[in-house]
Amino acid sequence: MTIKILSVIFIGLASGLMVGAGFVAFLTVLGIIPRLTQLSKSIRMIHLYEWAVVIGVLVGVFASLRDPALHISAYFLIPLGLTGGVFVGMLAAGLTEVVNVFPILTKRIRLDGQIIILIMAIVLGKIFGSIFQWLYFIQH
Repeated sequence: MTIKILSVIFIGLASGLMVGAGFVAFLTVLGIIPRLTQLSKSIRMIHLYEWAVVIGVLVGVFASLRDPALHISAYFLIPLGLTGGVFVGMLAAGLTEVVNVFPILTKRIRLDGQIIILIMAIVLGKIFGSIFQWLYFIQH
C-alpha cells in the first residue's frame, strides 16, 4: 500500500513539474508577457504581470484539485467570465502573432489581401460556438 501511495505522489509531482515547465517555456520562448507589456505601454508593471500569472496558476491548480463550490452572485460571474475570455484571447493572439499563423493561412486558402475576413470568421465562430456550448450544455 505504501508503494502505491508513493508512486501516485511521484507521478503527480512529475506530471505537475512537466506541465509547469512547459507552460513557463511557452510563456518565455514566445515572450508573451514582455510583448503584452509592450503593446499596452505598461512596461513598468511587468512584475505585476508576472505575479498575476503565478497567482493565477496557483489558484487554478487549487481550484482544480479541490473543486470548490462558490456561492456568489451570477452578476459577479459576468466580469469573471469576460476576464477569463480576455486572457485566453490575448494568449491566443500572442501565439498567432509570434508564429505568423494568419498570413500563412490566408496564402494557403487563397485569401490574399482579405485577412480581415479570416479573422472575423474565426472571431464569430468562437463567439457563437462558446454561446452555443454555454447555453446548451449548461442547461442540459
